[in-house]
Amino acid sequence: MHALQYELTLPADYDMGIVRRRVARVGHLLDDWDGLGFKTYLLRERGVHGSPVNQYAPFYLWHTMAGMNRFLWGGAFQGLVDDFGRPEARQWSGLAYEEGSAAGSPAAFAVRRHEPVPDGAALAGLMDEAVRETGQVAREDGAVLAAAAVDTRHWELVHFSLWEHDTPKAEGDVFEVLHMSAPGRGLLPRGRQW
Repeated sequence: MHALQYELTLPADYDMGIVRRRVARVGHLLDDWDGLGFKTYLLRERGVHGSPVNQYAPFYLWHTMAGMNRFLWGGAFQGLVDDFGRPEARQWSGLAYEEGSAAGSPAAFAVRRHEPVPDGAALAGLMDEAVRETGQVAREDGAVLAAAAVDTRHWELVHFSLWEHDTPKAEGDVFEVLHMSAPGRGLLPRGRQW
């Protein structure tokens, strides 16, 4: 399992309806993408749920590297680059994935939290804690799914969860889910990834 996210931070006075219309027009294009666990088309609006910015920030979980590479290098990603410029595409190695207590419900909101891996930390214990937290979040009322992954270049954990309601029981940046493509969600390995 591999996580990918890019963030397009937009001007404070940007018409976020442009992003909403774009997702409505192209969101379905990944609904059957081979190798994709899921893609959530995420939006934050300045002043909503404490967001300091307007931002479009899709988040992906891939169950194959070939699927992700086909997306990035095969032309699909180029459409976003043509419209907004080439963003930094962050990648993390998967640590844990769990379906949530509300797994059958549509996702309305997402929460994403970055956490540095401290120098000198016992890596095995810290990664085990991230796995435990993923399971705990997934068991919360309204949780659709939860995942954790790590970037070993910057030594950073990312915790990600989807929720059926606007009162998620996880800490982090809150995003509205505009669309979710999930052709291989059932193929994502559950639990600890090693």
